[in-house]
Amino acid sequence: MNYVTDDTMNAYLRTVQPMYDGVLGEIQREALAAEVPIIPLETARLLSVLLTMHKPKQILEIGTAVGFSAGLMCRYLPEDGTVTTIDRFEVMLKDARVNIKRMGLENKIKILEGDAADILPTLEGPYDVIFLDAAKGQYGNFLPHCLRLLPVGGLLIVDDVLQGGTIAQTRFSVPRRQRTIHKRLRNFLWEITHNDALETSIIPIGDGMALCYKKKEIPLEGEQKDDE
Repeated sequence: MNYVTDDTMNAYLRTVQPMYDGVLGEIQREALAAEVPIIPLETARLLSVLLTMHKPKQILEIGTAVGFSAGLMCRYLPEDGTVTTIDRFEVMLKDARVNIKRMGLENKIKILEGDAADILPTLEGPYDVIFLDAAKGQYGNFLPHCLRLLPVGGLLIVDDVLQGGTIAQTRFSVPRRQRTIHKRLRNFLWEITHNDALETSIIPIGDGMALCYKKKEIPLEGEQKDDE
């Protein structure tokens, strides 16, 4: 996987920040050894801090993978809190189910199997935190649903937004096969940094994280404001 920080910095950060303990740490080490894509340690540690501060009760995750991040986020939920996670790839979900059972989190994590594009419109929310780590080219399509499902004061956390740093290059300087996702990600980053409903920071950690705080409601197209 590509990162926006150099290898020396990554190696250092991973020596000073400990791996997670318990079964979660076992899953983390196994995934890294098998080169299974999970969020890197430095990103996971930032996520831990954010959730400790925000104290969410309901979390929506878009992109389950092998269940590591869902298990991590469960550590910061109250007893009656839950993580709802969406994925469509059975090759990942079969391991996620096993890992969730290993962590004893069957009653805390609810898996919705299918395409997020089909599932998101059916959800009612609200979710205090939404963690988006799915198909990068679809982030722009998922954003309106995320904004609808987040209450004012909610957090949208988006992983892998900088394409190993190539997002800063012009479209024609990246390989042709990457140009569509390059354009879509650039458009997504422009939207979240210029959307009046959001306060956003793009953080060069891992492969880039976007942190968005929903500060107000924006009427959807066709809706009227309360005072109109």
